[in-house]
Amino acid sequence: MVVTHQYVDISVDKSTMRMFVAEPKADGKYPAIIFYSDIFQLTPTMIRACIRLAGYGFVVAAPEIYHRVEPPGAWIPFDDTGRDRGMNDAARTSVAEFDSDCRAALDYLKQHPKFAPGKLGAGGFCIGGHLAFRAALQADVKATVCFYGTGIHNGKLGKDENAGSLERAKEIQGKLLMIFGSLDPHVPAEGRNRIESELKKARTDFSIKLFPAEHAFMRDEGPRYDPESTDSAWQEAVGFFRKEFGI
Repeated sequence: MVVTHQYVDISVDKSTMRMFVAEPKADGKYPAIIFYSDIFQLTPTMIRACIRLAGYGFVVAAPEIYHRVEPPGAWIPFDDTGRDRGMNDAARTSVAEFDSDCRAALDYLKQHPKFAPGKLGAGGFCIGGHLAFRAALQADVKATVCFYGTGIHNGKLGKDENAGSLERAKEIQGKLLMIFGSLDPHVPAEGRNRIESELKKARTDFSIKLFPAEHAFMRDEGPRYDPESTDSAWQEAVGFFRKEFGI
């Protein structure tokens, strides 16, 4: 499916939050997904992921998660200096601020002219996987995919040592798909086991898919990229969204 895309600026807490918005070119109504980046913000690889997801028939909005810290349009290189910068930016952003951004982006999507009412979703990579998990706490989010979400198992998110996200899993009303790499040191087996155990206790409607890959295996740049696992993960995610949205 051919897509169109643009950057959109919205105001959140007196700060300008820029979003990359991609949508099917064809007229019609489509499910809408807030799609979170990793700590490097809207890099070219994230833009490609947004366009790919939109091409399956979704309106996709990817916000700059550090808009309170970084200037509009800033993205962070995939190197050691960039990693430190991204981690520092995260440490300067509170969970309450991330949640405020989420609500603003979801409200934007609900007003989008191509949005199919009632079909709102979330997704994200790495820290964005955790942010997507928190988006799932919103009652109007019906389907969420967390790609190797960091900090869910131990509560670490941004400025807060314990965001308490997993403890709030019982609030999730929609469906949840968790995708992990079995070789991911940031979400090790014990972390994955804790997530599964707590989601079961909360009676969350969820599934977990595990791939023989490292952290960030879907980032199509760098030594950890795994094309086969990436294609399989996309297939799982798109199939999940289509099933839950009835398309």
